Amino acid sequence: MNESTEAKKSPEVKPWVRRAVEAAGVFLPTNADGERRLGWWGVEMARFLKFCKTLPEGTDLRSAMEGYGRFLKSSVPPPEDWQLEQAREALRCFQKGTENWHVAAPDAEGRVEVGFRVKTRGAEPMQNDECRMTNVAENGGRGEDLEMSVEGWLEKSSRTMKVRRLALRTVETYLGWQRRFLTWVAEKGLEPASKAGVEGFITWLAVERKVSAGTQNQAFSAVLFLTSEVMRQPVEGVDGVRAKRSHHLPVVLSREEVRRLFAVTEGTTGLILKLLYGTGLRQMECLRLRVKDLDLDRKVLMVRDGKGGKDRQVMLPKALHAEITGHVERLRSLWEADRAAYLPGVMLPEALAIKYPNAGKELAWQWLFPSKQIGRDPESGIERRHHLHENALTSALKVAREKSGLTKKTGCHTLRHSFATHLLEDGTDIRTVQDLLGHKSVETTQIYTHVMAGGGTGTRSPLDDL
Repeated sequence: MNESTEAKKSPEVKPWVRRAVEAAGVFLPTNADGERRLGWWGVEMARFLKFCKTLPEGTDLRSAMEGYGRFLKSSVPPPEDWQLEQAREALRCFQKGTENWHVAAPDAEGRVEVGFRVKTRGAEPMQNDECRMTNVAENGGRGEDLEMSVEGWLEKSSRTMKVRRLALRTVETYLGWQRRFLTWVAEKGLEPASKAGVEGFITWLAVERKVSAGTQNQAFSAVLFLTSEVMRQPVEGVDGVRAKRSHHLPVVLSREEVRRLFAVTEGTTGLILKLLYGTGLRQMECLRLRVKDLDLDRKVLMVRDGKGGKDRQVMLPKALHAEITGHVERLRSLWEADRAAYLPGVMLPEALAIKYPNAGKELAWQWLFPSKQIGRDPESGIERRHHLHENALTSALKVAREKSGLTKKTGCHTLRHSFATHLLEDGTDIRTVQDLLGHKSVETTQIYTHVMAGGGTGTRSPLDDL
């Protein structure tokens, strides 16, 4: 896509949007990327205001934002993660940069007025603003005052994590926690890279928000990455806030429950669910499969760049051979239609798009489970076909669970748990199961021995002998 085409597709920035974002204390780069981001924030704000015209009189801003969030997540098709984050960023700026919010009663013609006023930003810098703060960085043995916005720190953190080759999901999760942390310390008037700031935030999560141990440790790791690797100010003496994680046994379906579940699934989502159980793949590993990863002759699947950046090979169930063959034929028709429509090729990993610029248009690189809709790539801004969104799969599984009458808490990862447990029950060597699952340590795989039929021992209960 050339620059002129991209410029035409960038929304025009309305003056009030620019003033609201500035009043919120967010300063975007003064370049094309900054203008494009500001334009799309304006689009999200306009969509939010249109939604608010359906709300009852007197609805407060927080309730309106929560309702809009539920509305977005219930949309069909569901928005992608980057689209939700774009809406969140826009509404954060709207909330911070406006005041006098009100939803009026409908007039005689049924029209609803949604009113607000953009805040006036004074000449003096805002103190303790959540979007602006001062920190000290070490530079050649001397301290140097640096003023950087929250968005600036997050942008720097994102670049640092990408250089370190952290997984995309890890980057997204860390950025979410880092944004919450920077906002919290700004509200409390604390320095981010301080023991009081880090310990205070983690304690607040544990005591006030009552998050789980795993969530607490995840937030702690994200904050430590920000202070140590991004701000270059390691915080000492805060290990005491790391929570001791609980050990829970996984939920496993019986073979009969799996049969009941698959009896009410159909279509592409039904095929994916069967593949998750038949191969033990993680949800995103399956959705990110490409046509070239499928070897029908050898009946194997190649999992590329799985958890920990590792590749592995898994079996392709014979029971799915015919169904997958038909699916690939339909996929070929979709690919030919995309080529006839001159759509850009699919996203390629890392620098392959530069090394092989036309590879994304080849059938081999197409997603095995593509989305029906064309979406905007959050990295490049190019409109192209992405893989099926995980929300669609989760929704399909929820419907199937209700239809089959299952009472167990069942998610996509439950099928992976069931795959491993059933293999062990059938006598498969635990090392083989470890390799199929892609576990780094066999100790991780051993948890399934605790949920095997009979507790993994085959011991007979004394009650059965009475």
